[in-house]
Parts: sequence; C-alpha cells; structure tokens
Amino acid sequence: MKLVQDEKLQLDQPLTELVSKPIPNDKRSITSRLLLCHSAGLKDYQTFYLELEKIEPEQRRPFLRDLLIQSPLAYEPGQGVLYSDLGFMMLEWIVAEKAEMPLPGFLKMHFYNPLGLQSTFLKENRLPLPYPLNRFAATEDCPWRKRMIQGETHDENAHVLGGYSGHAGLFGTIEEVHSLVNFLREHYYGMRSDFFTPPTVKTFFTKQKISAESTWALGWDTPSSEHSSAGRYFSENSYGHLGFTGTSVWMDLEKDVIVIFLTNRVHPTRENIKIRPFRPRIHDAVMEELGFKR
Repeated sequence: MKLVQDEKLQLDQPLTELVSKPIPNDKRSITSRLLLCHSAGLKDYQTFYLELEKIEPEQRRPFLRDLLIQSPLAYEPGQGVLYSDLGFMMLEWIVAEKAEMPLPGFLKMHFYNPLGLQSTFLKENRLPLPYPLNRFAATEDCPWRKRMIQGETHDENAHVLGGYSGHAGLFGTIEEVHSLVNFLREHYYGMRSDFFTPPTVKTFFTKQKISAESTWALGWDTPSSEHSSAGRYFSENSYGHLGFTGTSVWMDLEKDVIVIFLTNRVHPTRENIKIRPFRPRIHDAVMEELGFKR
C-alpha cells in the first residue's frame, strides 16, 4: 500500500518489472495484485526450510527467491485462487527491491516508529529479544526444532530465513494490532490522510473478482457466504485475516466494528483445530452484544 501510494510500483506491473532476477515464462504475468489476492498460481506451501537449513544463513534469502521462481505453478496465474505462503514470500522480495531496504527496516521507518508502536516488530533472529521471554506466548512443541517455541517465529520457513518473511514473523500486542487496524479504518473513512489517501486504502479494501470463487481483497479476506470465520453478522463490507497460530482480525466498515482475537491455539500442537468452530462463535457473541444482527 505504501509503495503504491508513493508510486514506487503499480498493482498490475508484471513481476519482470518488479525484481532483478530473470523470470521464467510461466511467471512473467504475475503481478502484485495477483499475489495480494492469492490468484498468482503459486502453491500454498512448500517445506523450503529443509533445503535452506543446509546452506549459510546469509545465502538463504537469495536462494529462496531462486526456489520461488523455479517452483512449479499450481494453476495459470489469474485462473484460480489458492491461499499461498509463497505469494507473500514473493511480495516481501518485491518490497525489499522497490523500497531498497529489508522489510523490517521499511516497516519501522514508515509505520512503527511514526505511529509510536513499541511492541510490534518482525522477529530477526540475529537480534536479542526486546522484552523478557515471559512476555511472549509459547506456541508449538516443535518436532523439527525439538523444543517449545517461545519468543521466536513459529513458521519454519520464516524461522530459517532469519526469523521473518512476507508471510510470517510478526509479533505484537492486541492494543497495537488495534492501532494498526484503526489507522487503516481512519484513512478509509477520510478521518485522516497523512499516510494514505482514502482512495488508496479503498483500493486495497475492494474485493477482487479475478476468480469466481475468490473472497479476497488485496491482502485482506472478506467473509465467505457460508461458514465464515467472521460468523453470521459481519457485513459484506468487512475485511480480515487469520493467522496459523490462532490470531485473527475482522473489521466491519459498514457497522464500524473491529474484533481482534489473539490466541496460541497451536500450543502444544498444531493438531488442535478446535479454533475453527470457536472463531465464528466469538464473533457472533461480540456482534450480538453490540446489538448487530441480520
């Protein structure tokens, strides 16, 4: 959003114009728009960490980018939808190239520092934890790392890359997650325009109709017609995202409601999937308490 606002890139520029590596023919039509709405044709997930852990840490990110452009597609770009970690790994690469700095520094410079956020950061393994370990919720008893994960990124691919990538590695508190979401809400409504113009935010909060079965806006999901994690009462003009470890945010821009829910549902194992029926129930309870019903 920041790079689009500053005209550093356009949403429909092809990948060939966004990164410095040669791009194979099957991926030359990939754009930031397709990556953001999970319609770029990339697979959902690959265990890159098993290859990356064998090479020197400073070579892993460049090596991953080679793996991304060599990885076989799941479908032709723009012809389907599949939630993809690989797509957001590619977006991290695009941001780093166009911003001419790594993603953590870009976020600190343009958002976290100006907004006064003290507890929101992408984890970098090379740096010490900014807070005592007991401030971090434990996640999984990781069979690969053979220890309980606490104060480090749960996702294996992000961890082996140094602690973060475009798809994982963010730490924060519920208050500061709310600050970020409310910051976007205020720009959307035109209550402020110091970081973005309202049309830029509205562009990203617009459901893309690239694929008939897609529910995605740009980087944000919208409620499914049935069995949505947002429950029964969020309007069509709602936007949200879920995190694998048990985090979620839903924002209803018609009813002006934000619900943020942070848990560590993978503690001690990712086999616990009880959060799936629980998420819609808690969203329904909040909406009912606020008096919003269909």
